[in-house]
Amino acid sequence: MPKVVPYLPEVAHVASELIRFDTSNYGGGRANGEREAAEYVGAYLEDLGLETEYYEPIERRTNVCARIPGRNRDKPALVLHGHLDVVPAVAEDWSVDPFAGEIRDGVLWGRGAVDMKDMDAMILTAVAELVRAGEQPERDIIVTFFADEENGGVEGSALVIRDRPEWFAGATEAISEVGGYSIAVGGRRAYLLQVGEKALVWLKLVARGRAGHGSGLHPDNAVTKLAEAVAALGRTEWPIRLTDTTSQLLAGLADITGDDAGDPDALALRTGAASAFIRSTLRTTTNPTGLTAGYKHNVIPDRAEALIDVRVLPGTEEAALTDIRRIVGPDVDIEIVHQDIGLEVPFSGDLVDAMVAQLGRHDPGVPVLPYLMGGGTDNKALSALGIAGYGFAPLRLPADLDFTGMFHGVDERVPVDALEFGRRVLADLLRTY
Repeated sequence: MPKVVPYLPEVAHVASELIRFDTSNYGGGRANGEREAAEYVGAYLEDLGLETEYYEPIERRTNVCARIPGRNRDKPALVLHGHLDVVPAVAEDWSVDPFAGEIRDGVLWGRGAVDMKDMDAMILTAVAELVRAGEQPERDIIVTFFADEENGGVEGSALVIRDRPEWFAGATEAISEVGGYSIAVGGRRAYLLQVGEKALVWLKLVARGRAGHGSGLHPDNAVTKLAEAVAALGRTEWPIRLTDTTSQLLAGLADITGDDAGDPDALALRTGAASAFIRSTLRTTTNPTGLTAGYKHNVIPDRAEALIDVRVLPGTEEAALTDIRRIVGPDVDIEIVHQDIGLEVPFSGDLVDAMVAQLGRHDPGVPVLPYLMGGGTDNKALSALGIAGYGFAPLRLPADLDFTGMFHGVDERVPVDALEFGRRVLADLLRTY
C-alpha cells in the first residue's frame, strides 16, 4: 500500500486514494465496477491483521467484509458499512479532475468526497486506530463495503444479503452514510442523525401514438402525450405529511430558532443550505430525470419514454402510485423499474444515546436532531435481516458549506479537518458502545 504522507491525516489520504478509483455507476447494470477499490479496502484491513472475505456475484461488482471481535461477545454485533461506487462525473463541469483525489487548501475534492468515500475512509481509519493500539471494540464490529448502491443495490447489497447472510450473523444494528453531519440553524450549529429513509420508486412513463411524417397533422403524437404527463407530474406540489421523525425534527428546529413549529417549510428554510434536503423529507417528490423519443427531425415516433425518480414517505407507497396514475392520465403507461422500502426507526435507544453522546463529547453543547433522509442507503437491504440502520457519518462542517447540495453534484468536496473529526467520533463510539 502507498505510504501515508506524514503531514496529511491518514483518513484524508485513504479517502483520496479511494477517489482515484473511478467506480462510476451508470445504472441499469452499466458500471466500471468496484473490484480495485474493494481490493484496496481488503488489503488495508488485511494489513491490520483482519481476515477478509470477498463476494463478486457479478463480474467486477465486488463486495468485501471483515469482522473485528469485541470484548463482550454477548452483545449483538454492530455493522459499519459503506458503498464503493459513485455516480458519474462530467469532468469539464468540475473545477478539478473529479477522480484525482486532490487536496487543496485543506479540502479534499473529488467524486465520492461526500458520497461516500469520505465515510469509507473514516470507517477504515477508526477501526485501524483501535486495532493498532491493541484495543478491542466493545462488541463485534462487522465492516462491509458494498457494490452498486447508486443503482439501488440490486447488484450489490441485495445479492450479499441473499447469498452471504452469514456475514451479518449476530448483528442487530448498522451505521452508514448521510447522517451525523452538522448544519447551520439560525446562526447555530446542530447535527442531523438519520433514523429513516424515504421509499424509492423508479418509474418509466411510456406514451404510444401513430408514427408519421413530421410535416403532417398528428393528434395522436406520443411525444406530446408524454410531455403533458411529464410536465403535470413534475409540477405537482405534493402536500406536507409528517412522520414521527419529521415531527421531532421540526420541534427541535423550533426550539433552536424560537419560531412557530406550525409552518414546516418556513422552519426548514431556517437550515440554510440544508433546507432543500430537509424540505424534500416532508412530502413525496416526483422528479423527471430522463427523456427518450424519436430518431430523426422529420419523423413522428410511435413511442416516447420518460424516467421519473419518485421518493415517498414510509408506508405511503401505494397511495402515491395511485395519485401518480391519476396525474399522468390514461394515455400514458407506467412501468415500475425498481422499487424499495421506506424505513423509520425510533430516535431512542442505547445506540442513539451513544452516538449523541459522542457528538456531545467532541462538540459540546451542540444539539442533535433526528431526520428522515430523502434518498436511500444499503440499510434497506440489511433491514431484511432484522438489522436497524442509522445514518451516522459524523462531520463538523463550516456553516457556509453547501454539503447536502454536493450529493451527486459538481465540485464535491469535504474539509480534511471534518474527516479527522469523524474518525475520532467513530473510534470513540466503537470503544464505548
